[in-house]
Amino acid sequence: MSNNNIIKGVFLVGLGATSYGMLATFVKLAYKEDFTTAEVTTAQFVYGILGMLLINLFQKTRNKNQVVKATPKNIFQLMVAGTSLGMTSVFYYLCVSFIDVSIAIVLLMQTVWMGVLLEWFLDKKRPSNQKIISVLIVLIGTLLATNLLNSEINLDWKGLVFGMLAAASFTTTMFTANKIALGISTAQRSLYMLLGGAFVVFFFAIFTQVTPFNFEIFAKWGIILALFGTIIPPILMNAGFPSTGLGLGSIVSSLELPVSVLMAFFILNEQVIALQWFGILLILAAIVIMNSKLGKGK
Repeated sequence: MSNNNIIKGVFLVGLGATSYGMLATFVKLAYKEDFTTAEVTTAQFVYGILGMLLINLFQKTRNKNQVVKATPKNIFQLMVAGTSLGMTSVFYYLCVSFIDVSIAIVLLMQTVWMGVLLEWFLDKKRPSNQKIISVLIVLIGTLLATNLLNSEINLDWKGLVFGMLAAASFTTTMFTANKIALGISTAQRSLYMLLGGAFVVFFFAIFTQVTPFNFEIFAKWGIILALFGTIIPPILMNAGFPSTGLGLGSIVSSLELPVSVLMAFFILNEQVIALQWFGILLILAAIVIMNSKLGKGK
């Protein structure tokens, strides 16, 4: 593969990760305007589904109906897998409602060690020493990045729980997304996973929205949330990963962490001390170590 293709892939994955990194700050801004988690997630998924429908229609028209169509089995599998996508959005946005964005994104990055555990459970194979070391570094980095060692800090336990639940569901999403219906287009796969996620989001909205639904969310934040959360990132990252490969792509996609913290620091004026930045650097270093070729074990 040429260097130009690799550079292009890095750019696409990096841009997709940057988009994801901006998302939580937009959600926090929507909360400041008194929109609820139910309203935020509903608007994001409605616009996301509409956007993916248009993209699928465009691809079908451009390729003159040559696009491989999803089978009923593909659709069912993708929609079931998509429920974890919906849970990730719900749990992550609930997390953001209780704690700072700069800490919420660190909790979401626990997918690093959760993914290793899930892989160990499914493959029945002990992780390599390289991965074990990476997991330990992530855990140490998390303690520092969340500032849990500071006895004066008082983190809302509900935010911590929702953050870990978001990481667990996101880990499930990543594993299923890379194993189901790989023979059809990315746009189709994204659409059906969004439809599956929408069931979770709408169910959540129905049972938690105690005030009249504020439809202004669609005009003020819905399109932005859909673009940065459900349309731009998956398209760019799925286009870039084949060129970068899984290892390099995973390293580049970790840009989501510093981008999210920087957005929270500059736009939301959240305090991020030096010790937290060091913890973030440790987590990024662990991701690099895990995906480098230092060891032969997988």
